[in-house]
Amino acid sequence: MEESRENGAGLCGAGSGRGTEGVYDGMDLEKRPSEGFEPPADLPQGPGDPSRRSAEVPQQAAELPQQAAELPPQSARVPQGPDGTPPVPREPPGPEGCLTVAIRIPVRIIALVLVVPLRMLWDALVVAGRFLNDTLLRPLGRALLWLARAVFVWPFVGLWRYVVVPVGKALGWLAQTLVVVPLVWLYRSVLTPLGHAIAWAARGIGAAAGWIARGVGAGLGWVYAQLLTPVGHAVLWVLKGLGAGLAALGIGVWTVVALLAKYLVVVPAVWLYTWVLAPVGRAIAWCAKKLVWLVRTILTGIGTALYWIARILFVLPALALWRWILTPAGRVLAVIGREVWDALGHAWRVAGHISLAVGRFLGTLFRWLLVEPVRWVYRMVLTPVGHAVRDAVLRPAAEAARSVGRATRQALAAARESVRQARADVRRMLFGEPRRPRPVDRREPSGRGARTLGSSTTALTKD
Repeated sequence: MEESRENGAGLCGAGSGRGTEGVYDGMDLEKRPSEGFEPPADLPQGPGDPSRRSAEVPQQAAELPQQAAELPPQSARVPQGPDGTPPVPREPPGPEGCLTVAIRIPVRIIALVLVVPLRMLWDALVVAGRFLNDTLLRPLGRALLWLARAVFVWPFVGLWRYVVVPVGKALGWLAQTLVVVPLVWLYRSVLTPLGHAIAWAARGIGAAAGWIARGVGAGLGWVYAQLLTPVGHAVLWVLKGLGAGLAALGIGVWTVVALLAKYLVVVPAVWLYTWVLAPVGRAIAWCAKKLVWLVRTILTGIGTALYWIARILFVLPALALWRWILTPAGRVLAVIGREVWDALGHAWRVAGHISLAVGRFLGTLFRWLLVEPVRWVYRMVLTPVGHAVRDAVLRPAAEAARSVGRATRQALAAARESVRQARADVRRMLFGEPRRPRPVDRREPSGRGARTLGSSTTALTKD
């Protein structure tokens, strides 16, 4: 009992750090940061020296007010979301009606019974699809991709690389040799000298034409200054006199026409408008206004009657149907639909857990019935047998095969060297020794030979 009490005290002492921190965090240290701290009397003490514990607790108590003073006050602490923004307060859910409570449990039970097979079938299809994708569809897709490359891409790449590019280079060389080079020669040797000659001739013709034009311009200037200018001044003086006479005649004619138009047209037209057309127009406007008022009154009465007929026959029944039949039915259907949707979601999640448990059970069963026995057979039977066969049969056979291959390669190398030597001897007997190349005088200073043990660079020890 004493040992258990000591162990319990040790556990409490080990966890006293976290416990005291929780107690100290919950205390109101901001209101009294300068006051001392006294640990509670029932605080569990850990094992060890009581004097040391009594020295550590006041030290922690002295550090806590400083930490609490550095923290912001609790009233200023605002909870923040993961992105640093304050969370939006959620409205408390409204009270649920009796219809919701009555249909929730049966709907969820029925939905769970209906959804569990569908969810298990869905999970089975997902597993089968992943297995088919990993074992059949992905390798088949890679094979088809390789086949498509081999059938469509690589032939065109080979055609482009080994046919089109060489043919293009050959055609480019032919075009360069047969077209570009002759054209460049023609331009440099024929067209350029011919153009220079034409330009020189054009410059001579232009100079002659300029000289002739300057002479003709001087003659025309003398004719203009000595003949045309006096004649023009005389004609202008005659035209000014004729213009003044015609202007005086036009002013008189315009004055007479204006007086005749005023007393023969404007005055009678003003009198006709003032005493005939204006009264008649006012009378017609008054009649049209009264006619419009009458038509408006008739149409207003007809519209009011039609409005009340339509309101009584269509609007009020439709409003009553909407208010007293469709709205309650819609609310009931909305509650039922929401509960069915929630029940389907809940049933789908529960069915997922059930399917996961069944899948894990089947996986464990498959592993213990098939995988583990096969692995045990492979590890305990096949691996030792394979190692024994490898050490007793395969390695000696491989070593013997390597030895035979090495001897065969050495024999073939010796035979090849013998054949090469025999061929060199036959060539030497038939054609003699091959002529050695004569050294060529490069007329350049030869490089300085490297120093050896028998040579020296001093004048006294040179050979």
